[in-house]
Amino acid sequence: MNSINELTDYMNFQDLLEDEEKLVRETARAFVNEKVIPIIDLHAQQETFPAHLVPEMGELGFFGPTLPEEYGCAELSNVAYGLLMYELERGDSALRSMASVQGSLVMYPIFSYGSDEQKTRWLPKMAAGEAIGCFGLTEPDFGSNPSGMRTRATRRDDGTWMINGAKMWITNGTIADVALVWASTEDGVRGFLVEKGTPGFSAPQMKGKWSLRASVTSELIFENVVVDEAQSLLPGVKGLKGPLSCLTQARYGIAWGALGAADNCYQTALEYSKTRVQFDRPIGGFQLQQKKLAEMVTEITKGQLLVLQLGRLKDLGKYTPAQVSMAKMNNVNAALEICRSARTMLGANGIMGEYPIMRHANNLESVYTYEGTHDIHTLIIGEEVTGLAAYR
Repeated sequence: MNSINELTDYMNFQDLLEDEEKLVRETARAFVNEKVIPIIDLHAQQETFPAHLVPEMGELGFFGPTLPEEYGCAELSNVAYGLLMYELERGDSALRSMASVQGSLVMYPIFSYGSDEQKTRWLPKMAAGEAIGCFGLTEPDFGSNPSGMRTRATRRDDGTWMINGAKMWITNGTIADVALVWASTEDGVRGFLVEKGTPGFSAPQMKGKWSLRASVTSELIFENVVVDEAQSLLPGVKGLKGPLSCLTQARYGIAWGALGAADNCYQTALEYSKTRVQFDRPIGGFQLQQKKLAEMVTEITKGQLLVLQLGRLKDLGKYTPAQVSMAKMNNVNAALEICRSARTMLGANGIMGEYPIMRHANNLESVYTYEGTHDIHTLIIGEEVTGLAAYR
């Protein structure tokens, strides 16, 4: 049940999956085992992203997999997408984050709110991994309160737009071919596609992180950046509904992905407990270590059933953003606790790069607060159950 080739599945969760969903998961796991796990520690140590994997991820259909086939996408179920995120994050948050941003935060809004020309131009290339996108919402002074954003776009007399401002903590920013940037306008918040190389636009990489070290994290800077309205402005949405709907898509994937990191740490600790001998017996035979393992597998199992039901509701169009918040909040918190507990089982070995635990734990410290902090998600759920908003 706990082989590297198998998902941790204490309650026969996989019996509830369709054949196509199982195939997606198996394909992703094989990719991660063969291409990611052997190299990811070195990339994390050196603070580099394995960009050479992007074309193959495109070939395998990992980008925007729920979008229509006419744009080169796989048109999979939301559950299949979640399983994909689970397996990618089992490798590392960097891979899941890259795919999540590409699909949920850039391809999804282009498909949902873009013009036919924008869809035709960008979606096939992004699906194939031939173009990379990033999503610019968070600013140096505004994260949980996007309504306070200072980045501004002004329409000019010739029909173009001028953008000024800055975004912070942007995954894929430095390597992106196009940035989907949200800016304040006279008509409210609007989305703009800004291409790499546009005069006045730069995306310096942020170094020195102790978390998400194998992920590209950047700042986006806009200094009198002029863009064409037809090519750049997303015509189909105004206001914060646009970026918030994208975040809901991304949070859904994170709720699955965090379990992948937890699964990898649990399986590592489980195997270690069978071979590490102390006091003349494997440590897995001691009550305290069994308690830790029992709690880990229980939380993984609960999380799996939570996101599976959420995915089915999402496929039926019956889910709510607050339900996504519950899954993200619960599963990331549980995954972080599992990583910490697994580290204690490995003792000093748990901090070494030959094991994945400290890398996952450090990554999850960021996942705990990005795409909506743990605290904000509790308030989103609280508002839905009480009808009273506590954060306004």
